[in-house]
Amino acid sequence: MAQRDDAVIVNALVRQALVSAEEVMGENGLNAVLHTSGLERFINNLPPNDLNAGIRSVEYARLNQAIESFYGRGGRGMLRRIGKASFQYGVREQAALLGVAGAALKLLPEKQRIKFILNALVAALKKSNPQVEAWVDESGERLAYVDATCAICHGRKSETPICHLYIGSVGEAVHWATGREYDVIETHCFARGDEFCRFEIGEPRP
Repeated sequence: MAQRDDAVIVNALVRQALVSAEEVMGENGLNAVLHTSGLERFINNLPPNDLNAGIRSVEYARLNQAIESFYGRGGRGMLRRIGKASFQYGVREQAALLGVAGAALKLLPEKQRIKFILNALVAALKKSNPQVEAWVDESGERLAYVDATCAICHGRKSETPICHLYIGSVGEAVHWATGREYDVIETHCFARGDEFCRFEIGEPRP
């Protein structure tokens, strides 16, 4: 599926990303990347927590690229930390949207917990933006989260997968559901020429 040129990110998700980025990078770091990515309008002016269109996907991709460039070799790790903070924000501020309020997972087998939270991520994205095409893939040996409308790499080109923020969010979601750290591997990426971005849930870390 091709990425849509008119694709947008809603205000609530832009706010979530910016709050999480400031939490990890600090105010000065966030302001620097907002300048670099042409999103100065959000400096000391976060978007409202609603589902109106906030920015175009290509702008969101520029924001991710600016963070990676700003931190050089440490940019990937920084984006993963922001992704983790983003999921934590979602649980804290948007639990109803995520569908995790009061979720009783302790009695479920671990694979079912992972499946639950991945499906919750899909459902929350679709509720927030009807343009989203995402699903949980159970066809292989590992569960995988797939997004055919990924905004992180929208319009970008790379020889290797670049959706590091997504890896952080998915990894933190799985950690929340299971209490254990799992490796998350991006096996497919739009930026590399694939038809979607795909994140496999690997093995739990010791």
